[in-house]
Amino acid sequence: MTDAPDPTSETSRPEGFFSGPRASMAALAVSVFALGLAAAPYAAGGDFNGRVRAYLLENPEILQEVSLALQTKEGRARTEAINQRAAASPALLAADTRDPSFGPTDARVTVIEFFDFRCPGCKSTAPDVLRLIQAHPDVRFVFKDWPILDRGADDTSHYAARAAQAAHRQGKYLPVFQALMAEPALNKAAVDRILAANGVALPAARTTMASPEIARHLADIQLSAAGLGLEGTPTFFVNGRATTSIQPADLDRAIRAAKAG
Repeated sequence: MTDAPDPTSETSRPEGFFSGPRASMAALAVSVFALGLAAAPYAAGGDFNGRVRAYLLENPEILQEVSLALQTKEGRARTEAINQRAAASPALLAADTRDPSFGPTDARVTVIEFFDFRCPGCKSTAPDVLRLIQAHPDVRFVFKDWPILDRGADDTSHYAARAAQAAHRQGKYLPVFQALMAEPALNKAAVDRILAANGVALPAARTTMASPEIARHLADIQLSAAGLGLEGTPTFFVNGRATTSIQPADLDRAIRAAKAG
């Protein structure tokens, strides 16, 4: 999953010790130390901490296991917090006719994806998402263009999102979505080339891309993402609940479970 940018400027935010990768290592060290303290009353002999340290040095994979378990637990907690916000404010995921969507309007199961066309995770899952659309014709799939990877003067993510929305208005969304996701080095020239290659009328598309309606639509998606507390892309929802995994197989299982529920 690609993280959303921190709204605080990197140049103005001091980096403390407990930030970035060091925060994870610090948390892991605290956890191991706490484990040692908890076990200390039951340990026989001296230099218990030394023996714990030696054991961990001989078996460093334990630290990796603890770290992965901690990340899994934190991920589930973040997902649950998102789901609580979604349940408290259903309007954040309410049907929006402006969003590209495919499948029956009265489907019992709806899948929503928040994504950025430059997000590596989004690119890797896109072919499987398109396959899931074919595999589940009774499910409604909704695409939320959420461009979060622009930095400074580079606005390629927003340009691609606006282009995809323009393609949608010409009935060309899915082929353009597929091509944009498949492009390894996305830039504005590549976006224009993809639009033309998929039969999108460029003059009309550029007018649409520059329209206040598209700007408002993307801004509303940003507001929804912020209200839900989303932290990165891709984020999938199945019937209003965020999935803990972005793996296509897990998404497929969530869809099947929702159908059976």
